[in-house]
Amino acid sequence: MGFASAEPQHGIAMYGDPALPQDFAHLPYANPDAPTGGRIVTGETGGFDSLNPQVPKGTAPWQLRFIAYESLMGRSWDEPFTLYGVLAESIEVGPNWQWAEFTLNPAAEFSDGSPVTVEDVMWSYETLGTIGHPRYHGLWSKIDRMEQTGPGKVRFTFNTDDRELALLVGMRPILKKAQWDGKDFANSGLDDIPITSAPYVISDFEPGRFLSLKRNPDYWGKDVPFRRGTNVLDEIRMEFYGDSTVAFEAFKAGEVNTNREFNAGKWDSQYDFPAVTRGDVVKSIIPHRRASGITGFVMNTRLDQFKDWRVRDALIHAFNFEFINETLTGGEQPRITSYFSNSVLGMQDGPASGRVRDFLEPYADDLLPGALEGYALPVADGSARNRKNIAAAMDLFEQAGWTVQDGQMKDANGTAFTFEILLSQGSSENQSIIDLYTQALERLGIFPTVTTVDNAQYKERTNNYNFGMTYYRVGVSLSPGNEQRLYWGADGVTEPGTKNWMGMASPAAEAMIDKLVNSESREDFVAAVRALDRVLTTGRYVIPIYQFNISRVAHAKELKYPDHIPMYGDWIGWQPDVWWYEEE
Repeated sequence: MGFASAEPQHGIAMYGDPALPQDFAHLPYANPDAPTGGRIVTGETGGFDSLNPQVPKGTAPWQLRFIAYESLMGRSWDEPFTLYGVLAESIEVGPNWQWAEFTLNPAAEFSDGSPVTVEDVMWSYETLGTIGHPRYHGLWSKIDRMEQTGPGKVRFTFNTDDRELALLVGMRPILKKAQWDGKDFANSGLDDIPITSAPYVISDFEPGRFLSLKRNPDYWGKDVPFRRGTNVLDEIRMEFYGDSTVAFEAFKAGEVNTNREFNAGKWDSQYDFPAVTRGDVVKSIIPHRRASGITGFVMNTRLDQFKDWRVRDALIHAFNFEFINETLTGGEQPRITSYFSNSVLGMQDGPASGRVRDFLEPYADDLLPGALEGYALPVADGSARNRKNIAAAMDLFEQAGWTVQDGQMKDANGTAFTFEILLSQGSSENQSIIDLYTQALERLGIFPTVTTVDNAQYKERTNNYNFGMTYYRVGVSLSPGNEQRLYWGADGVTEPGTKNWMGMASPAAEAMIDKLVNSESREDFVAAVRALDRVLTTGRYVIPIYQFNISRVAHAKELKYPDHIPMYGDWIGWQPDVWWYEEE
């Protein structure tokens, strides 16, 4: 099949066809009749020293990546992996998905009224792929050539067989080339307010205090089906506070009008303040069907202390989740059981079988115990002493060459086992968890150093993997793909700025990522992800904590959202995108 026989499409799906037809009116979880007006105010902890989230330098509010920039296509959060046109009105792909061609919507323009051109698109891809954030480099390395193929048309030809690339290439932010002429994009910070094609523009800010984005009344894309009924709030405002306790008090006082609560015990016991009892604040439970991802405390295997899996296993046994959960949440928060738990992609109980086993067996010699045989996290009896698991931890340390000598865990040379736990300022709940954990470690003769640093130092240190153990959160989707290499790929052992904070280098994991991105059937894809989940979980790199299989969002009664909740639930692109403000 040649180029001439390719047909432009309004959307593209990883497997099968997009759920919405060519003439769809709006996303199923958006309200096309939502009124414009009002504002949403969130409480953030920490601060920011940059307005450019597209480069590794500095700390930008994380929301800017999603609110202040637009891409050729946008994801529907009601489907596993489907894109629909935004800046591009259509997409064509080659017969083996070896290239993807986009036709720009002729109406697309930046917030200053200038048109979005193919030149802007090509400059954005090359700039982000070379000097932008490392998350963009992987895709750029797989683009063989990028060329204008006609008026408003740009084609990307890939240098590797990878079906996901045709979708990924539609999801990069598009920047205005002329804004950065003669400027140092890689080192930009607060001096340049982005000119964007998105519905919102930055209107005011004060580092460490607040950031305000206002809806652009002349936004070009309000009638694009993907955008219809979205982005109708007049203002999105982020207020910054020293820690989560102060941010919660601001919400209670009405300075903030929406708040996500991650602690089930707090949700039940502390959301009885006057605004709730009056009905001015509503407590909403938002279900979802997405994978858990991993949240917990990661161990840095670049350090000698953590290279032995038995040591990592021992430290997982010493972590008394059941007691910590009861103490901090009243025992109401379930635990993450694997990286893709709570979804069809998660590893299943018992031994590996079928395709999953077939995929893993060639790597049997490299796999850790449990990957093929079956694995589950240790469960404590709920008491503070956690006797059984502490005893198991002691045995594992002994197998790894560590014993308690004079009240301290030491090796045969008398060197003490110790490490640093790095925490970010304002993370009061993490501090509480670590306080309980270090008390348990003392029973093993282990006395770690706990260091708390500000946000800028924390980012610098985690970017360069300068820690022993730290809080770790990686969200995963129902359509994992090439980003998994940035999370778990061996390049991240030395390359700064990846999410491979644990420093893993696993041939089995990389092979499973290759399989999942090149799967031509849904069955092979699911098996490859389940196999990857086994490799990650039995690697014992992270001490998992809470699973958030629902979202708890408290908000002003005037803030509304549609009845139809997308598959991904309360995910990026749901709040504030499809919320509106309406007086009773």
